[in-house]
Amino acid sequence: MPQETITPRLNERFNEALVYAADLHRTQTRKGGDIPYLGHLLSVASLVIEGGGTQNQAIAGLLHDSVEDQGGAPILAEIREKFGDEVATIVGECSDTDVVPKPPWEQRKQHYIDHLAEASDATILVSLADKLDNARAILRDYRVHGDGLWERFNVKDSQKHLWYYRSLLAVFKDRNDTWLVAELDRVFGELERLVSAAAYE
Repeated sequence: MPQETITPRLNERFNEALVYAADLHRTQTRKGGDIPYLGHLLSVASLVIEGGGTQNQAIAGLLHDSVEDQGGAPILAEIREKFGDEVATIVGECSDTDVVPKPPWEQRKQHYIDHLAEASDATILVSLADKLDNARAILRDYRVHGDGLWERFNVKDSQKHLWYYRSLLAVFKDRNDTWLVAELDRVFGELERLVSAAAYE
């Protein structure tokens, strides 16, 4: 049985954000399948909570992809109005672009890596949770599909994806000391090992 508390860390604002995220991303699925994209957002919020995050940080976890995927700057303004400056700032800092159409992949990713070095600790936590959930999904699917996995991405070169996660991990190791960093290190290390082994087969 769970314990009871008279001071819950999550209140009706989290409930509102959950409904808002579900409505915003209702028609999206994860790459390469029919899994509702909301599953990823719930996982990110859960990791933020388990990493010691606040309610605002957990809400930002639910909404972290909304600017990139659902309308850019106007959506960020709506989030600011509904959920406040702190949530909107984290969501904005977790977005690699609010430009439509998006700039080239490598340019966006390098800009995001550089920007994280100056981002707030709150943004680092949400970004770390996001990348950990993504890395877990990539590793899980790589075990099933092998190098065919990369075909579901716009950028199909596995080495570019490994470069991105290796660079992110270096930033996270420097900025965060939660168990999430060690878990990302473990997951990425296993993915890198499997990709390297496949290259020598």
